[in-house]
Amino acid sequence: MSNDPFDHTRRRFLRNAGIFSMAGALAACGLRTNEPDKQKENGPREMTRRTNHNTGDSVSLLGYGCMRLPTKKIKTGNEADDEIDQEAVNELTDYAIANGVNYFDTSPAYCKGHSEEAMGIALSRHPRQSYYIATKLSNFAESTWPRQKSMEMFENSLRYLQTDYIDYLLLHGIGMSGMKAYDGRYVDNGILDYLKEQKEKGTIRNLGFSYHGDVEVFDHLLAMMDRGEVHWDFAQIQLNYLDWKHAKEINPRNTDAEYLYNELHRRNIPVVIMEPLLGGRLASVPKPVAAKMKERRPDDSIASWAFRYAGTPEGILTVLSGMTYMEHLQENIATYSPLQPISDDEDAFLQRMALEILQNDTVPCTDCKYCMPCPYGIDIPGIFAHYNRCINDGNVPRDSSDPHYADARRRFLFGYDRSVPRLRQADRCIICGACVTHCPQTIPIPTRLKQIAAYAESLRAGTL
Repeated sequence: MSNDPFDHTRRRFLRNAGIFSMAGALAACGLRTNEPDKQKENGPREMTRRTNHNTGDSVSLLGYGCMRLPTKKIKTGNEADDEIDQEAVNELTDYAIANGVNYFDTSPAYCKGHSEEAMGIALSRHPRQSYYIATKLSNFAESTWPRQKSMEMFENSLRYLQTDYIDYLLLHGIGMSGMKAYDGRYVDNGILDYLKEQKEKGTIRNLGFSYHGDVEVFDHLLAMMDRGEVHWDFAQIQLNYLDWKHAKEINPRNTDAEYLYNELHRRNIPVVIMEPLLGGRLASVPKPVAAKMKERRPDDSIASWAFRYAGTPEGILTVLSGMTYMEHLQENIATYSPLQPISDDEDAFLQRMALEILQNDTVPCTDCKYCMPCPYGIDIPGIFAHYNRCINDGNVPRDSSDPHYADARRRFLFGYDRSVPRLRQADRCIICGACVTHCPQTIPIPTRLKQIAAYAESLRAGTL
């Protein structure tokens, strides 16, 4: 009998679903889970864990995404800027580890290049065996494609993270620029072979990739594994109840999470989930959707629905959340301590809610900040976040005949000026296009900024 924990849960899943019912099996294949850890009798709640069958790692179902670390304002000359608040990062890291979180995901590209260093400081204060480090080879710029430059990036990650080995190393964002870029970043320069050598030496314990964009590259990497050219120990994909079946409706270049997950799961590749909240979009859903969620589970947050959904499929190793604030960390720990899997009825409910959410003309921004800094100082993620929030709250009047026009107009403009300084608003965009190639969601950023700028101006002028 196999000792593979994923094999065991797969057999249990098929037995429970009834493999002789083809319709039932297909409906269930995306949403089943391992049993959550049982709560200790008369003791603290325990974090649900998943076992990586490649290494035996017992990984917390909640993973800490380190792309949005807390910052504080500093003075740089005559202007205010921000830097990572190391004291806050230390406090969040300490609390996370004390409450069962042991997977920390960072990158050389995060937080203006300072995330790895900050996490190295925070994590090195704890025993190395108490946490798993995930980082990436983020050689997006062509200047980093030469073999020596990419090797230096990997070596710098080890130095900044204050470690001799990386537990989970990812080829970062494969597919963002198609097969040509993939070959240039990892194949033509021999870097994939170099990473496999580092794995043989133990400097990398698990080798995998994160995926955005062109599905041809995703399929190519899986075909490589099928041919025995490489073994992928894990893979990271974007999965949430909106992207499960509707990723292409949000952006034609995206791939439905249902396909990505099923291709990985049938190969027994452990899956790491990113963007369970779709950049916060699923924590602030339209009011009618939120009301229906609260009616079903009055004591649960809106975000918890998305986190439970992302953690439910079997084969999910961990679900990443970029937790900037302590209250977010505490809430997410509670959601996964232990996980209450999404039922079939709740799955059907969330698919109906996804259709309602899609009716809103929000910008599919995940707040990854890859578009930043803008050469002209525009706060692109902040503008999109405000616009999406106003749409979800019903504060985007379409014309002055709207009975709530005056109140919605005031809320939109007041909130805009409050959340985004005037010199960083959408009307400052000159359509230079510097942001476009960096967006993993392939949003036509200048076009959307101009639309929002025109809308805001019409509200200010009272000409809508």
